Amino acid sequence: MPLAPDELGRALGEPLAPHSLLCRNQAGDFQQAVRGAGPVVVACTQEQRLFGELGRATEGAVAPVRFVNIRETGGWSRDAAQAMPKLAALLAAAHLPDPDPVPTVTYQSAGRLLIIGPLDRAEQAAALLDDALQVTLFVQNAGRDGGAQARRYPVLAGRLDRLQGRLGAFELTWSQDNPIDLDLCTRCNACLTACPENAIGFDYQVDTTLCKAHRDCVASCTVAGAIDFQRPPRQFTEQYDLVLDLGATPQLRRHELPQGYFVWDGRDPAVLLKLRDMVGEFEKPKFFDYKQSLCAHSRNETVGCSACVDVCSAEAIRSDKRRQQIVVDPHLCAGCGACTTVCPSGAMSYSYPRNPDQARKLRTLLSTYAQAGGRDAVLLLHSQQHGQQLIETLGRAAQLKLAHGVPANVIPVALWHTASLGVDLWLSAIAYGAAQVAVLATDEEAPQYFDALQAQMESAQAILNGLGYEGRHLHLLRADTADALDAHLQQLAPQAPGGPAQAARFAAAPEKRATLALALDHLIAHAPGALPEAIELPAGVPGTGAPFGAVAVDAQSCTLCMSCVSACPANALQDNPQLPQLRFIEKNCVQCGLCEKTCPENAIRLVPRLLLSERRKEAVVLNETQPFHCVRCGNAFGTQKGVGAMLQRLQGHAMFQGAALERLKMCGDCRVIDLYSASDEVRITDL
Repeated sequence: MPLAPDELGRALGEPLAPHSLLCRNQAGDFQQAVRGAGPVVVACTQEQRLFGELGRATEGAVAPVRFVNIRETGGWSRDAAQAMPKLAALLAAAHLPDPDPVPTVTYQSAGRLLIIGPLDRAEQAAALLDDALQVTLFVQNAGRDGGAQARRYPVLAGRLDRLQGRLGAFELTWSQDNPIDLDLCTRCNACLTACPENAIGFDYQVDTTLCKAHRDCVASCTVAGAIDFQRPPRQFTEQYDLVLDLGATPQLRRHELPQGYFVWDGRDPAVLLKLRDMVGEFEKPKFFDYKQSLCAHSRNETVGCSACVDVCSAEAIRSDKRRQQIVVDPHLCAGCGACTTVCPSGAMSYSYPRNPDQARKLRTLLSTYAQAGGRDAVLLLHSQQHGQQLIETLGRAAQLKLAHGVPANVIPVALWHTASLGVDLWLSAIAYGAAQVAVLATDEEAPQYFDALQAQMESAQAILNGLGYEGRHLHLLRADTADALDAHLQQLAPQAPGGPAQAARFAAAPEKRATLALALDHLIAHAPGALPEAIELPAGVPGTGAPFGAVAVDAQSCTLCMSCVSACPANALQDNPQLPQLRFIEKNCVQCGLCEKTCPENAIRLVPRLLLSERRKEAVVLNETQPFHCVRCGNAFGTQKGVGAMLQRLQGHAMFQGAALERLKMCGDCRVIDLYSASDEVRITDL
């Protein structure tokens, strides 16, 4: 691959020592480098394992070592000679310190394995695992031929009612609904011989569709006592650490399966090898942070936003509307981050890495690229799994002249999951100097992620175009092959949409909304032309539509009951302690929809937009009315419209006639006084 050491060194601000065949005859140079105090960056990932072992074996090695791929990502490409700015950017990002460690989630497995499936296949799998794991079989569709005659493993059979849990804590609930108890059965085959209908096979279960109730089998089983047609179905619950599902239809059909649950078609031995190692204590990162105070999920048991619950492919998030929050099971969470990007308020945030660390990496990539003379930078966000494999495959194809490869202006950025970056960091990247941001989605992503990402992109693109930045800046690329990815990247390369004339340097905030505000402030300040008063944004369900907007109030229907104020989680809707007014600060609104769903008069609707004037930060009056004064003491205690609506609705009610209806026009204190005065008059009349 072509290299320009002097050019790269100038971009990085330090001399560069290029090596070739470093993984073999120049390994001594690496050993000498790791004895120093400064970080060592190895610009190759092919022999990462070799270098890691070599570094650990080197006496006196103290330098931290980081690895970065500059070969398949740019060096192996038809325009590799023009890729020096990109290579400098990748090297600069590799020099960044590691993000702060995050809390971990712990699993413990004792190796109790449940195998679900046909008896013959389950026994075959068990024979490959029983020396490392404690195996129990749950038979489904055992077949008339059954399995081996020798009973080597505990066998359960019946109706599988429920399977739930995760590594170290799976719970199986099943019902024993067959007359033959496999736990008591000795497989003596006497019942098979006695049954005149051949209703019992080598699965040792009665086929009730063939059985004619002769009960000869019961008489033949007097010693073992395993057959009882009068036994009512019994439900059992068992605990397991691991599950191997061999069924044609898996018991768990969610897109992201829980840790410890494996589906095997009988072909790939890697599944069984991985199972054998699942004994002991394991850790994974806790991928998210949750702040209930910001959550727009529910108020007063009314659900407004359920975007995170709907998008989670691991089914790790559930609603607890009674406590006005959502609940995340960190053991089920797979770290896709989709819940954080669709969260309108920022109550759910991604922590692997956190926003400031991720933004610092993007800013470093783009600023180094620009300083090295690069133009029209495209950030390609891809996963560390399938996305990384596609890029590496594309690089090898380009080296063989079978593909173009990653263009010189396309900078790959590996993420734990592509759904973990959303509109706040996309717009920040544009503010930092990216001409385009492309998200590579492969078949490893859940279908709902595509919809969520695309909806957010449409909203962000509407903001950019509304500010006067021409062209298409955000792209969702769907590719499952290197050829498809190559075609997508060639379509991106010629485009050069407009961006801010001056790149931003702000540091991202930990909170999503604060980062979004910083990016918008920069994009607005450097907009190329006159700004409109407002930018209309696409509508959508909370979290997948507009991140900004207003609320429109029907003044004729609104009674100023202030239910919306108590429901608003962002303090966008406010009352006025001095006057009956409903006020609104548009900057605070997250378009969660709680006010719309809470309003008893259906007087509120959401208006997705981005208001650009200073009025966006000011409290404006949406509705106001005259106060209603108590007919007894004259103090204001409500609104004329609210009290009038209450009187109109209750005037025909049997409990609100005469004096009772008149008391509704009184404040709370006068109502009590009047009620007791009326009671005293009644007692005097009785005397």
